[in-house]
Amino acid sequence: MQIQSFVSVSAPTALEVIVQRVSDPPPSDPPATPRPAATIILLRRGGKHADRALELLMVKRGEAQSFMPGVWVFPGGAVDPGESPEACAVRELAEEAGIELGEDAELHRWARWITPELVPMRFDTHFFVALAPAHSPPKPDREEVSEAAWVEPRVALERHAAGEMELAFPTSRTLETLLEFASAAEVIEAARGRVVEPILPRVATVREEHRVLLPGDEGYERAS
Repeated sequence: MQIQSFVSVSAPTALEVIVQRVSDPPPSDPPATPRPAATIILLRRGGKHADRALELLMVKRGEAQSFMPGVWVFPGGAVDPGESPEACAVRELAEEAGIELGEDAELHRWARWITPELVPMRFDTHFFVALAPAHSPPKPDREEVSEAAWVEPRVALERHAAGEMELAFPTSRTLETLLEFASAAEVIEAARGRVVEPILPRVATVREEHRVLLPGDEGYERAS
């Protein structure tokens, strides 16, 4: 049994997402310890375009990257020693997309995903939401990320379903949580009172395919 990364290679359903196969530790080995990580869901301000739908920043990982090449994600990465998740998210945003958040920028927790235990490269990722500075076009670094774009959550999910935009499973599920909001202000208001619990998916083998189960799903307690 081999698993590389926590990536959906087709449009996800509520219970079934195929995980790419490459390599996983022998069953006798303990799970890898998740590395702290952070990502930022940067929300575009409405500005003069009050009728514009909710848009957020997404970046496409470079094809030459060893981890999740060609996958669209929110800017983010591993937390450096002595760094807070919030500081990591701000740093990665500047490095990958060329957008600097001011010292008064507010980051709010939105989600927290932990990579399944069977995956050899694991992360404990904190998802934050924040407002983008006014007039801040993204500038991809052309190394870690090759493209950057403001995207409506609905449009990103539709493109994913059509096979036009590859998304990691936590990314697609996070986009789904944003569908009910019409503006960045609504998201920030909801984030202020949001209770964030860590989500540890598990992997079950069904008909020789690996499928991701979430807490509460049938078969979750029996899965790895």
